[in-house]
Amino acid sequence: MNYWEIFLNNFKGYANYLWYSVLHPHWGNFFYWLIGISLAVYALELLFPWRKDQPRIRQDFWLDMFYMFFNVFLFSLIGYAALSEVVATAFNDLLADVFGIRNLVAMNIAEAPRWAQLLTLFVVRDFIQWNVHRLLHRVPFLWKVHQVHHSVAQMGFAAHLRYHFGETIVYRTIEYIPLAMIGFGIQDFILVHLFALTIGHLNHANVYLPLGPLRYIFNNPQMHIWHHAKELPKGSYGVNYGISLSLWDYLFGTVWMPRDGRDIELGFPDVEHYPHGFLEQVVEPFKK
Repeated sequence: MNYWEIFLNNFKGYANYLWYSVLHPHWGNFFYWLIGISLAVYALELLFPWRKDQPRIRQDFWLDMFYMFFNVFLFSLIGYAALSEVVATAFNDLLADVFGIRNLVAMNIAEAPRWAQLLTLFVVRDFIQWNVHRLLHRVPFLWKVHQVHHSVAQMGFAAHLRYHFGETIVYRTIEYIPLAMIGFGIQDFILVHLFALTIGHLNHANVYLPLGPLRYIFNNPQMHIWHHAKELPKGSYGVNYGISLSLWDYLFGTVWMPRDGRDIELGFPDVEHYPHGFLEQVVEPFKK
């Protein structure tokens, strides 16, 4: 197939998948898993709020809900799923035609136990994402893209998926080669992604979840709130970059939790002048 056929086939395939998912709930249906996990974490926020004076329907709650479904479903439907397949095919063709490389897999762990495969995928992917997250804070243009996520004024579970669609492109592009080199396919991602999704929702939720000794391994709301602090240590690009695992921050010295962060101010300098609408936030990084 040529690249246009690949695009059309993947566009139609994803559209059919999304439509089928909405109409046919089942245990492997990511659409309803996202709704179920979101409702469960939101219930925890309502029953056991950490910031008790925060409104139940907090500031920008519905905007964040739109971001959640836009980034997970609509952005892919608009073309990301199809375009990424075209780019991946073109990249593999380039490797084959120019360098003679016809298989990216350098270390295939397919024969390892299933639990070992999923654990490896979870840990390797999270370490890659931790490094990408640092890039989002250090590279000026990427920081402008990432500011959408840091414009949250009141933290709640839906803030987890409030981010500029450009982040998806950056994360997936950098993830592609290392994950392909150890033989992971899309079918491996669903369980790992659901687990990471749950942790991400909890990290942004208005709940108290200190975790005890496990806080040195897994991220949690009391650690992640400081990542969103408006005032950071002098000269720092950011702190507490962990996505699912806090382990990397402890290993590489990027942890910062000076006190209880329940009521700290969130955002970044001059955040009060940041646009509040979806379209305005999407175009903001591209303004001079």
